[in-house]
Amino acid sequence: MNNKTYDCTEGLEDGSDPCSCQDCSKACGPKPVPPPLPPPWTIFGVDAMTVIMLFLFLVNATCCETLGERFENALRILFSSWGSFCVRHPFLVILACLMLVAVSSGGLVYMHITTDPVELWSAPTSQARQEKDYFDSHFGPFFRTVQLIITTPLNKTFMYSPYFGGSDVPFGAILDKDILHQVLDLQLDIERLVATYEGQKITLKDICLAPLAPYNDNCTILSILNYFQNSHAVLDHISGDQFFVYADFHSHFLYCIYQQLFLLEKALAWEKEFINFMKNFKNPNLTIAFSAERSVEDEIDRESNSDISTIVISYVIMFIYISLALGHIQSFSRVMVDSKISLGIAGILIVLSSVAASLGIFSYAGVPLTLIVIEVIPFLVLAVGVDNIFIIVQTYQRDERMPQEELHQQIGRILGDVAPSMFLSSCSETVAFFLGALSNMPAVRTFSLFAGLAIFIDFLLQISCFVSLLGLDARRQEENRLDIICCVKLPEGQTTKTDGFLFRFFKKIYAPFILKEWVRPIIVSTSLTHFEIGLDQKLSMPDDSYVLDYFKNMSKYLHTGPPVYFVVEEGLNYSSPDGQNVVCGGVGCNNNSLVQQVYEASLISNYTTIAVIPSSWLDDYFDWVKPQSTCCRYYNTTGAFCNASGKFLPSVNVGKQRPVGEDFMRFLPMFLSDNPNAKCGKGGHAAYSAAVDLYSNNTEIGATYFMTYHTILKESPDFINALKNARILADSISQSLDHKVFAYSVFYVFYEQYLSIVYDTALNLGLSLAAIFVVTTVLLGFELWSAVIVSITIAMIVINMFGVMWLWDISLNAVSLVNLVMSCGISVEFCSHIVRAFSVSLKKNRVERAEEALAHMGSSVFSGITLTKFGGILILALSKSQIFQVFYFRMYLAIVLLGATHGLIFLPVLLSYIGPSVNKAKVFAANQRYTGTERERLLNY
Repeated sequence: MNNKTYDCTEGLEDGSDPCSCQDCSKACGPKPVPPPLPPPWTIFGVDAMTVIMLFLFLVNATCCETLGERFENALRILFSSWGSFCVRHPFLVILACLMLVAVSSGGLVYMHITTDPVELWSAPTSQARQEKDYFDSHFGPFFRTVQLIITTPLNKTFMYSPYFGGSDVPFGAILDKDILHQVLDLQLDIERLVATYEGQKITLKDICLAPLAPYNDNCTILSILNYFQNSHAVLDHISGDQFFVYADFHSHFLYCIYQQLFLLEKALAWEKEFINFMKNFKNPNLTIAFSAERSVEDEIDRESNSDISTIVISYVIMFIYISLALGHIQSFSRVMVDSKISLGIAGILIVLSSVAASLGIFSYAGVPLTLIVIEVIPFLVLAVGVDNIFIIVQTYQRDERMPQEELHQQIGRILGDVAPSMFLSSCSETVAFFLGALSNMPAVRTFSLFAGLAIFIDFLLQISCFVSLLGLDARRQEENRLDIICCVKLPEGQTTKTDGFLFRFFKKIYAPFILKEWVRPIIVSTSLTHFEIGLDQKLSMPDDSYVLDYFKNMSKYLHTGPPVYFVVEEGLNYSSPDGQNVVCGGVGCNNNSLVQQVYEASLISNYTTIAVIPSSWLDDYFDWVKPQSTCCRYYNTTGAFCNASGKFLPSVNVGKQRPVGEDFMRFLPMFLSDNPNAKCGKGGHAAYSAAVDLYSNNTEIGATYFMTYHTILKESPDFINALKNARILADSISQSLDHKVFAYSVFYVFYEQYLSIVYDTALNLGLSLAAIFVVTTVLLGFELWSAVIVSITIAMIVINMFGVMWLWDISLNAVSLVNLVMSCGISVEFCSHIVRAFSVSLKKNRVERAEEALAHMGSSVFSGITLTKFGGILILALSKSQIFQVFYFRMYLAIVLLGATHGLIFLPVLLSYIGPSVNKAKVFAANQRYTGTERERLLNY
């Protein structure tokens, strides 16, 4: 009793070091403090985003008039000649277009759709993807999980009083013994499930994780019934006499809680059987939410299939509207003559052909498709293509043929007038989307590539195939032949050409009202710029999915975060004391070692999201191998290892020091193969057999990992913050070790995109706006100020899209980023046609020029893109898919409404105030061209 005691900060007489910080709080330095939050971004003390948005309205520029007129004239002549050629040789042009589409679409036989979330959201060159590949190659892929969260509708609580004294302990209804028996029955039934794969019977034992194999092939089932050896008899076992029960399942449970990848196809088959079993399982006393590894992907596939009908109805409505709205009916008797149903259908087929050609060309190149491409690009190209179709057809319907002018010359002249505007919008969108392909996000990059090519092909088909079809349809109409049934001809009759209702409304009522002196100052635009980053995985599920119950219960009941591994790449010498000290966390280890830094991070878990000290194979190896331990034994004669549960044999003689050099590598494989047991709980087989990558005949150590857990993570911001802070910690550890260490968790590869989503969004939208500005400047005849106005209006639409996202709780993620990039492209359609019409107008002042542009182009934009899309979008609100309702219905509706209000209300007013001055060179050239012709009277009208 006279032995000297030592403080935990003191070393022993034999030279042993003091205790480590983890075992002795006095040995620790000051408790780590989270860094302060970064200050808000301001410019001159004002919120930076507010300053930037105000600056957008204050930009100014000028341009060269003569050069612009010559370029404009060159485009007009080029498209006029081409339009005339297409009308004169329609069948040749149509045949050539059909061959182009057929050859391009032939690539669809090589089409491959990517559904793997890793491939979809993470680039192969991204940090998280490379770290995942490194982890998988050295330690094997992360195991698949099947989870049940079990509650009960019963509402009763039992107070248990321990026989040997102590406080009463409340046991809820879910821990009632009868309920536990029912849960055990369910667990045993699941273990006995048999699936079939290629004629072979698959059980859980064939695919489960068995960390003690081959000595013990029991599956890893994390269940409360493990405390009772998964046995009804053990659960019912009691200890006592005829008077008192000393111990039963209550005391056993309290004692336990106070002690503290396989063939994929087979796993998928068994999981499918498990899901079917759970869907049919009924027990009035149990409420079960469940999920398997394949559940999310299965439900997304089911969601996609269930929404096919909704998407088809949406497109059918748009198709019907286009087919009927293109016609300009002069009288009831000429309904079938003046209708353009066949031309409308042809226009729709051209749009779909351009999409098929784009998919085919990239399929030839081996670029995989994604569901976003399939679902979004037809919508986008239909928006752009329909707008152009309405502009061509309605301009022809409003035009009067000049004296001695033939049909091919008239259509050529019309194409010369409108094609530069179509070329402007299509070229701007194509360049903007191709620049969007610079994104590191695979989903955004793939979408941008397919969209850019589809829009460009659509433009080519419209100015060739559609113009030829328009010429054929015009001849049919002039010959009084019926639409669709063109072989039937009506008798000749006198017809009076009138303007359409929508054109008259825009020209006589809407445009004059919008541009009244007292109305213009009232028209303003507001912007909101706050939004949340991330994607709630519940949105990817159908409303009736069983997985939604699982997500809900997981958020409510789960109190464990996901595991996180700190991976030390190969090259560190663990056999040397220096190499050991920079990693381990016990006596003699560095104060800034890997284990110590992770431990310190766990002290401020609210900030770092690191929950607990990591499990350290190195520290457990030292405990396992020390002479005082009963773990490490081997046969002196053969050197073979003997488990502690076997016959007693001499201990390893390594003294009080750690093993180093050859001794370290000699006993390490024994440690990693030793199963824990009652005599030695430090055996490393179960916990660390996959944590140490041994190679060169077990003589060298490659990569290793040290596992801990994140705190409870529920929402996207929690996961994003966990990833960010884990990387900060890993970088700090790497600097201390002077060796590469990275953090890895299974969810990192999905959430890495959100670390740079704001940058990617700014880059993509910035490049898109820059492309639109440059292309618009060139194709508007170097009218720099017109390009500025187009860019400002589109920027305002995008800014307002962010406001809508905030109001409608739409988070910023890859799906919404695709929609934002698409909104840039579609916004060009709402703006560029009106700005170009304003720039070529020959009226005497800005207000009259804006009124003329709005009257002539506004009606086509409204009847084309706005009404077409509005009807189709409303159907998407009926979708069962939450992701369709949120990211497609809401965002598409916002794109159309914001584009229409900015393009048809704000933009004309802006032009009436600060629109570019009349290009005198263009006015002079136009006057010379039309003087003395019928066209001069029409222009004055």
